[in-house]
Amino acid sequence: MWRRADLVIPCILKTPFSIASTSPPSPRLLVNRTLTTMDTMHHSSTFLLPTVPENQRPSLTYALVVLNHNLPRFTPLLWKHAQLRLCADGGANRVYDEMPLLFPQEDASVVRRRYKPDIIKGDLDSIRPEVHDFYTRLGTRIVDKTHDQDSTDLHKCIACIRDFAPVSDKSNLCILVAGALGGRFDHEMGNVNVICHFSSLRVILLSDDNLIHLLPRTHRHEIHIQASVEGPHCGLIPIGTPSKGSTTTGLRWDLNNTEMEFGGLVSTSNMVKGERVTVQSDCNLLWTISLKKLW
Repeated sequence: MWRRADLVIPCILKTPFSIASTSPPSPRLLVNRTLTTMDTMHHSSTFLLPTVPENQRPSLTYALVVLNHNLPRFTPLLWKHAQLRLCADGGANRVYDEMPLLFPQEDASVVRRRYKPDIIKGDLDSIRPEVHDFYTRLGTRIVDKTHDQDSTDLHKCIACIRDFAPVSDKSNLCILVAGALGGRFDHEMGNVNVICHFSSLRVILLSDDNLIHLLPRTHRHEIHIQASVEGPHCGLIPIGTPSKGSTTTGLRWDLNNTEMEFGGLVSTSNMVKGERVTVQSDCNLLWTISLKKLW
């Protein structure tokens, strides 16, 4: 169980995976270490599959955060996978307004009751009064953080999930963020900054068209491509500092100890070639891949 104060949310505890070390080695050491001596972090977008094959089921516990931007068409699928669902302030308006549009054959009130968030959190300057009242009556917990204007609503929600999750379950946690891309560019960059701040957690930013997540420099990465729902277009973008050496396999244009930085080379408009991509770098990278319009 996830417990904090008077909130009790059930979750499924599964086998943990490796996450970033709390004491990362220096970039110089990372360049000199071989692939075989680094821990490997595995990534897969199986949460986008309607049915996950038994041999591909990840050992992850999912939480979902809905932001105040257009809901991806596959949001009901993310909701199904998640054990904890939060709306960041005006994200509650999106669930209330747009979830019924994804089920045009059903009564809107039935859909709204089915997709009830566990928590609505933020400075509450965007949620409409009727939406606030509707979810309050259904038992959703409303957390007002008006006093905290130094962090975004997404930051507040991820901190909430981190604090609710048992210590033994944090390495097993994957946070899906719907409506994180598109719209205002400063909002997008704020969301990217949040995933860099919480670099020891798996946080995936999602829109209808693509996803983004961090590849911490402390690990070698294996990305298992779900070709039925994602690709082929992809990119690797250094974030925070330039990369003095990044190496990949499985891309049309692989990197071979390649330097990357803004103002120089950045691996955009690349393409995956098969079902597996490997990445190792001396700096944190953003991985992005296109999503197919199947839903």
